[in-house]
Amino acid sequence: MEWAALIAWVLTAGGGFILLSIWLSRGGMRQGREGGTRIRPPLILSHFLLAATGLVIWIIYLATDSDALAWIAFVMLAVVALLGWTMFAIWWQRRKRGPAAQQEPTSVESDAPAEQRFPVPIVALHGVLAVTTVVLVFLTAIGVGGS
Repeated sequence: MEWAALIAWVLTAGGGFILLSIWLSRGGMRQGREGGTRIRPPLILSHFLLAATGLVIWIIYLATDSDALAWIAFVMLAVVALLGWTMFAIWWQRRKRGPAAQQEPTSVESDAPAEQRFPVPIVALHGVLAVTTVVLVFLTAIGVGGS
């Protein structure tokens, strides 16, 4: 189960890296200075850094089989998930409003937050893999499927 968790975590990270790359390339770092409902740099960067750190801790757990590290990785992953749900809510609420609600005298394209350019299938896959990862890490931490 611990190896399945690692695979799920790496795949989740891959999707997250794609989304982060899109966000950065579309001016996401400038969103900290703009008004409105947007994913701010501290939120997305914290999500990324905690997820990456948790993944490193999980790899160390796999090498050492330390129960404490499994639980530390799980707690970090729970915080990452909370940040992820927060970003998903921001993305979803803005998306539900649609382009008509966002139209102003200026171009919708130039006004839209960077995260509104995320491909829906990648967001969905990242979310499904993230939930799978959390479940697998938790099951491993409580000892289900251990050798």
